[in-house]
Amino acid sequence: MTASGTANTPGAAGSAPGGAQQWGLLCVLSGNMLLDAVEVSVVLVALPTIGEAMDMSLPAVQWLMSGFALGFGALLLLGNRIAALCGRRRAYLGAMAVFALASVIGGVTDSESLLIATRVVKGCCAALTAPTGLAIISTAFRDGPQQRKAVSVYSMFGATGFTAGLLLSAALLESSWRWTLLFPAPLALALLVFATRMIPHDSGAAGRAPRLNPGLLRDGRLLRSAVGAATLNGTYAGLLLLITFQLQQRLGWSPWQCALGLLPACVPLMVTVPFAGRLVARWGTGLPIALGALAPFLGCAVFLWRAPTEAYWSAVLPALVLVEAGFVLSFAALNIQATAGIPAAERGAAVPLYQTGVQLGGVVTLPLVALLLTEYEGYRPALVLVTSISAVGVLTAFTVPRARLHPPGRVPTKNTGEEHRREFGRSADEGERG
Repeated sequence: MTASGTANTPGAAGSAPGGAQQWGLLCVLSGNMLLDAVEVSVVLVALPTIGEAMDMSLPAVQWLMSGFALGFGALLLLGNRIAALCGRRRAYLGAMAVFALASVIGGVTDSESLLIATRVVKGCCAALTAPTGLAIISTAFRDGPQQRKAVSVYSMFGATGFTAGLLLSAALLESSWRWTLLFPAPLALALLVFATRMIPHDSGAAGRAPRLNPGLLRDGRLLRSAVGAATLNGTYAGLLLLITFQLQQRLGWSPWQCALGLLPACVPLMVTVPFAGRLVARWGTGLPIALGALAPFLGCAVFLWRAPTEAYWSAVLPALVLVEAGFVLSFAALNIQATAGIPAAERGAAVPLYQTGVQLGGVVTLPLVALLLTEYEGYRPALVLVTSISAVGVLTAFTVPRARLHPPGRVPTKNTGEEHRREFGRSADEGERG
């Protein structure tokens, strides 16, 4: 098998490496995916400490989170084209090198603007490595069970990274807040060394990325799915920011206590990622999306009702569990439904468009939550905002049409049930990739 017109020679992008080399490649790609996910959460617990040390206001320090999301979302639409022009290998290795350099600069700088800029740059790098890693897996592993297993491992590492980041942040803060920004550099460089040996060569400009069809912007299912995922992501990010500052600044929790207290917001997804496709194959997309929108809304509403007590067990924990339940139930289903009615040839352009919308949820919500927490006493205005965003998700979920089970024009046969299962199986694989 060859890809992008490359010759079927050892190390070519389309030639599947065998045995240990193949799974060594997966370890390198998954390790980098883990590092990208850690980047999202390792700063979260450290935000109050960094803000105090650098005399940054809450609206400013929150950009260490939303800046990463902004860079990620901004470059997603161009990521495939950059990889097509430069080659997957060059794009991937270059992004990893820049990621390591930005980590060093962010960890040593005393400039607020430069620190934020490094976070945006690192988000851009992740926007190149994450989808490019999946593209490399698609050519390195044979289509079918072997590729599905590789994608599941890759996705599980990403989900595990968020949990690892929380705990790692608490550990690093015992030494210095700068280590939460510096630590990715040596790990990224180590992965870069192995990636240089493991990632196959390709021909660069010989392969072209799919172009964005303007008609995708009018696809109702894609847009509604993007809005639903954006509200879910925005609710999640805004709630975590609010709770982090509440626990550390108002309740006096240590970073370790805060990290442990936030675990219910990430561990369930880490455990259930490998089974997300089966959930959709069993129940379709409609029910998981509806329940996944209702759960965060109920969690935020309970928190809003119980907020004056500021009690973790009766207010914070239920909100964390229910918002995380929204991710477990609906995130894969939203990914799948977003492209369910889009021709296979256009899905390569539709997925980045959808993922950009997802990132915008955090980019928009985080600054607003930080502003409300700063300008108004108490957490109720910020909670009202987060609850309202989750309510938009509920409304969107109940207006999303059910995923089409067979392509337009296909005449259902007596084997339609089996065809449905195969169709959902293929979509589930794509959902895990998302």
